Amino acid sequence: MNKPASATPHQHLTLDQKAIDAAAKSIDDGAVTPSSGPWRDDIVKLLNDALATELVCILRYKRHYFTASGVSSPAIADEFLVHANEETAHADMIAERIVQLGGDPDFNPDSLRARSHADYDESKELQAMVRANLVAERIAVESYRQMILLIGDKDPTTRRMLEEILTDEEEHADELKDWLTK
Repeated sequence: MNKPASATPHQHLTLDQKAIDAAAKSIDDGAVTPSSGPWRDDIVKLLNDALATELVCILRYKRHYFTASGVSSPAIADEFLVHANEETAHADMIAERIVQLGGDPDFNPDSLRARSHADYDESKELQAMVRANLVAERIAVESYRQMILLIGDKDPTTRRMLEEILTDEEEHADELKDWLTK
């Protein structure tokens, strides 16, 4: 029976010394090293679109927080504010990562809606607000899952950040689904 090549007992794991030497140069680039590779610009674009999505979600949640009314609205409105604050934390993490990658975070309000994966919503009825936010969270969940798959091992730091955000977005979707059934 043949052993797979990966099972060779004397195989050694070694680092790429040329890549390490190249990382010692161009220190003005901070965390961006030559091995950051050809994917950096694509990853920054994905992150800027995610940033736009988070910013639109913040605005939608804030609007719903301030305009929710009805018997059960105080508890749900408070949850909208919690979600808005968590989306703000996501936006901050994404913007910081864009800068770490040598990019510019795009906060341009003129293009937010066009770049966002989720929609803004001006519902007046509480259950419609909950539904609109649930739809947006489901869109965020799917978008983050796709970004994680696209990035794969090309940028482990960004992938881990997106996985952390995805966990929060899944929790948001579950909470909103629960509000629909109450």
